[in-house]
Amino acid sequence: MSVKVAVLPGDGIGPEVVAEALKVLRASGLDLTLEEALIGGAAYDDCGHPLPVATLDLCRQADAVLLGAVGGPKWDKVEPVSLRPEVGALLPLRSELNLYANVRPARTFKALQGASPLKGDAALIDLVVMRELTGGVYFGKPRERREGGEVAVDTCIYSRREVRRISERAFEIARARKKRIVSVDKANVMETSRLWREVVVAIAAENPDIEVSHMLVDNCAMQLVRNPQQFDVILTENMFGDILSDEASMLTGSLGLLPSASLSDPGEGKGGAFGLYEPIHGSAPDIAGQGKANPIAAILSTAMMLQHTLGDAVGARRIESAVEAVLEAGLRTPDIAEPGARVVSTSEMGDAIAARLRR
Repeated sequence: MSVKVAVLPGDGIGPEVVAEALKVLRASGLDLTLEEALIGGAAYDDCGHPLPVATLDLCRQADAVLLGAVGGPKWDKVEPVSLRPEVGALLPLRSELNLYANVRPARTFKALQGASPLKGDAALIDLVVMRELTGGVYFGKPRERREGGEVAVDTCIYSRREVRRISERAFEIARARKKRIVSVDKANVMETSRLWREVVVAIAAENPDIEVSHMLVDNCAMQLVRNPQQFDVILTENMFGDILSDEASMLTGSLGLLPSASLSDPGEGKGGAFGLYEPIHGSAPDIAGQGKANPIAAILSTAMMLQHTLGDAVGARRIESAVEAVLEAGLRTPDIAEPGARVVSTSEMGDAIAARLRR
């Protein structure tokens, strides 16, 4: 099966971690067609827009998209705001490709248990944040300044349809795991959250095999630190999911370890849903070009590509096992270095994982 992947390296450490992810993809034995395009600050510098039409067209023609990272201080003051990489590339890319379901797993590797800020077995977490990705305050209009710039407005909007479709995907994910969902909202204050809870309650009644509970977002933030093992699947809206998934990621030891998948409707991919796959970390321009970046999150994103778009769960598990084996062997990038570990560069980590996968 030939697979066409749109490769968007992006900015900062994006090109470095994507290069290692591609090493591993090639080592997996897939029949790949890889085509690269500009996005983010690199695209803005080249053609004046962070999401060129050619890049969007390439993504639409591909089976999947692999993204590095976008943005950095260099473009933080670009005007208008709509031309800044995060606003002018990521948000419209998600919207145009209908990538409404953001799957963010957070799992502690046994070899890195000591890197977690939690102590002992409390550090061993295995959960998934299901984040709605194309609605809420990030996409609501109007977004504007009023009264001579003295008042700013962001509007949070959700429809019943948007809540239902992300909820249905969360139930699918939960059914393949421990069959537990915690739906996170702010229903004591926000009208969008009251609609959210109403829809989730209705879907829960249609799926009695899944245990569903509800939690306010501030309590969830506390519970993730207090007792993260209580969670299996966290279902939540866009902004809450953005914050909670980053919090969960740090419980595993480093942002450099965690992948993500942003999925469209089921059946739009070769074996599942069309998806965009990327590490959850940013562009980290302070370490760009120094060989210090951790490529594991980008590499594990390719495993998610195999699972969710290509329907190859066995291939996905082979990549995950290769990562685990290399970590068990003591190799570490600087962000997860510990006494006695063998500290390696970005490319050396990618080489080691690819070599392990070939075996």
